[in-house]
Amino acid sequence: MLHRPVLAVWGRWAAVAAATLALTACMVPQWQKPGTPAAAIVAGMGQPQVKVPLEGGGERWVYSRQPAGQQVYHMVFDAQQRLQSVEQVLDEAHFQRLRPGHDNRESVHRYFGKPALLEGVGNFKGDIWTYRIQQNGIDRQAHVFIDPQGVVQRIMFTDEPRQDDDRGR
Repeated sequence: MLHRPVLAVWGRWAAVAAATLALTACMVPQWQKPGTPAAAIVAGMGQPQVKVPLEGGGERWVYSRQPAGQQVYHMVFDAQQRLQSVEQVLDEAHFQRLRPGHDNRESVHRYFGKPALLEGVGNFKGDIWTYRIQQNGIDRQAHVFIDPQGVVQRIMFTDEPRQDDDRGR
């Protein structure tokens, strides 16, 4: 019969082994190295939410952690399906690149993926796509106003309401 201290050591080792296995089973986008074959990325991360063809035969894959997460990763592949770069694009600077009156529902989806929330307000006829972002350690939201014709009209940023926020009391 094993003594309790031996069981405790084995239990800790089993927990460490399980955690290590879990970490290796799910790949982290920003840790991927240039040159990795696309097939290896799919094997470790699954299919991307969006694939966008690029000039020269490459592709940009969009992996989103919305609605719970605050990251959207672009993984750019060359024509030989080898990873070229990984970039986290869910931040104010990338939303500022949107061009009201020019960008549309499809271009926003191809760049940022599905929003965390699809909303509407009484004083705007159209949809508001809301993405959860983090800016300088502050939880925020980026709101993309898309009119009934599918054209981006404006982008607005707000602090994300928190469940433990008691300002409204």
